[in-house]
Amino acid sequence: MSFRSLALKVLKLTSALAFLAPLLTRLVIGQAFFLTGRGKWQNFDRTVSFFSELGIPLPHANAAFIASLELIGGICLILGFGTRIFAFLLSGSMVVANLTADRDKFIENFPTAITDVTPAVYLLFLIWLVLYGPGKLSIDYLLAKKLKLLQSSDNESTA
Repeated sequence: MSFRSLALKVLKLTSALAFLAPLLTRLVIGQAFFLTGRGKWQNFDRTVSFFSELGIPLPHANAAFIASLELIGGICLILGFGTRIFAFLLSGSMVVANLTADRDKFIENFPTAITDVTPAVYLLFLIWLVLYGPGKLSIDYLLAKKLKLLQSSDNESTA
């Protein structure tokens, strides 16, 4: 078997499995946000107190908003529904987390050990989902296909 033939087979295989990248990303990140959102609601007074200590304005309202965003956004990421919208909104939350709750750790680890800062890693995955999309195994893809929003020239792995 020639190198070219092997390379073509590998490319064909990886192309066939490309749907896994956004799917697995959505499942892992979605579950993480669902669990943190649920935890914020289950310990709501502690969440409000923490937001207040961080100097976040209107801590009660912001705690409710973020807890809801993480809970609902997590579920929607898992399902691949509104993926780009929720990934974008959750990205904003991760920017705020990097600038407030994890600020010292972010500054200390930037740029060499940035992967030690959880919100920074989540932010990278969320940005990837905003740009790449939910992939074929998603409600977004099914809706885009049904509404004829996909063109034949589009990469159908995105929606």
